Amino acid sequence: MAVMQISDKKILIYLLYILGSLLFISIPVFSSPDLKMPGHLFNIAPFQRNFLSHVLLLAFFYANYFYFLPRLYFSKKMMLYFVCIFLCFAIVNFLPMALIKEGLTTYSSTDFMPPPRMHSGSGSIPLQMPLLPSGPLVNFLLIFSLGFLLKVNQRLANIEGEKLKTEVSYLRAQINPHFLFNTLNSVYSLALEKSDLAPEAILKLSSMMRYVVSESSKENVSLEKEIDYIKNYISLQRLRMDRESSFSFIAAGNAVGKSISPLLLIPFIENAFKYGLNPDKESFIAINIDITAHELVLNIENNKVNMQPVKGEKSEQGLKNTAQRLEYLYPDKHKLRIFETEHTFTVNLSITLL
Repeated sequence: MAVMQISDKKILIYLLYILGSLLFISIPVFSSPDLKMPGHLFNIAPFQRNFLSHVLLLAFFYANYFYFLPRLYFSKKMMLYFVCIFLCFAIVNFLPMALIKEGLTTYSSTDFMPPPRMHSGSGSIPLQMPLLPSGPLVNFLLIFSLGFLLKVNQRLANIEGEKLKTEVSYLRAQINPHFLFNTLNSVYSLALEKSDLAPEAILKLSSMMRYVVSESSKENVSLEKEIDYIKNYISLQRLRMDRESSFSFIAAGNAVGKSISPLLLIPFIENAFKYGLNPDKESFIAINIDITAHELVLNIENNKVNMQPVKGEKSEQGLKNTAQRLEYLYPDKHKLRIFETEHTFTVNLSITLL
């Protein structure tokens, strides 16, 4: 049923494209002053040039909408984009004049009717009623603006839809039952031992849950809070680690006054613990966060010692969603590189801070 709905929607869109195209190229026909001259309309050079100009404008609209905007403009290739737009304008403006010469026109003397004239005291003058502004440049700018606004509106709608999807998936990923189960088990063990770490662990878990509930729906959050969330997450995960595990975590730099999209870094860190932590094998996890004036760099390296994560946890999809989220939130303002071998997994992420 869902496939049928998507197919019907696409068919409707295609029908709208066809209908809009037919209406547009019919404009020079129904607006021509020579419309009442049957059999001669397509033999008149001015009409031929006007009709060809509309066909070229229609071709430009679709080229701009489906290729130039998504491939060049949204990819920040501005110089190439505007060069293509200028060339298209030159084609639309000069090609009809070059192809259709006045000498090719066939007129009939009985078909020619002069424009209506208005009499005045000094004689008669042609009656010309200017309608909307027209001309090659105006028509081109109208078509360009229409395609640009439609494409930008479509892109914003897509981004908003993807944002809603990723928000739900990330909320589910951060406070998931498996993480809570492991953490509560660790806290329970500390409580049985009457360890002084138990109250601290409960406080950190409470802080994490409060952060997810109150901050994750915001567009941007304080980088300080995001780093604190990561620190709490790592502290709780370390309750599961034995002393033989090799682990390091360094957060260097000043996070004051900087902001970041919430829960953007934690999927990579969660992935490191998921695959790099195994009590029965030698584990190695290294996490480094370096904050400079305008950039945050995250480096994570872990060996792969847990190749059978808990059922229902899909790390590959989670990392894919994170990469997609980075594309939407930080276009051309981030660089993500992931290196994977048979035994190790490495993430290098740099983000231009807001």
